[in-house]
Amino acid sequence: MTNKLWLLLVMAPLAAGCTHAQAKATPEMPPLAMPAPPPRDVEPTEIDAPEPLPLVAEPAHTAPARPRPAPPPKTEPAKIEPPKPEPAPVEPPKPAEEPPKPPTLQTTPATVEGEVERGIRASLQRATADLNRVDYRALNADARTQYDTAKRFVTQADDAIRTKNLVYAKSIAEKAATIAAQLAGR
Repeated sequence: MTNKLWLLLVMAPLAAGCTHAQAKATPEMPPLAMPAPPPRDVEPTEIDAPEPLPLVAEPAHTAPARPRPAPPPKTEPAKIEPPKPEPAPVEPPKPAEEPPKPPTLQTTPATVEGEVERGIRASLQRATADLNRVDYRALNADARTQYDTAKRFVTQADDAIRTKNLVYAKSIAEKAATIAAQLAGR
């Protein structure tokens, strides 16, 4: 029985290799039969060169009139002219008057304009008060830049109020107030 067991153990791995019925190598196929290339029949093509076109005739030119010879210069004795009096100094021309500026387009009704302007001025006063509380020397470089920006916004908002551009003035004043409040809170 040990012989049979031993034979079975030896044959088991060999039998496992034969369980696949598929070949590992691809079979060699016959080469494809390619048809012969078609014969090359080149037909000569003769293209006649086009006949040259005649040149366009230039329009007839009329001969330019001959300039008449200049008469010989007459030699006259040099006349001595009395010195001319100097002209009176000319005043520089006055600058032209500037054309009248077109009226400002108002986006806010006239009845609300005063109230909006008061609100803008209140924002500017808050921003200015906050900026006055900030010690500029104690700020770092970024904070100084923000401080300068807020000051510029205050100036721009004042200019915009003078030109009655209240929408822009309100926007800039709010920005200045926001920056100034952040700097004052440090």
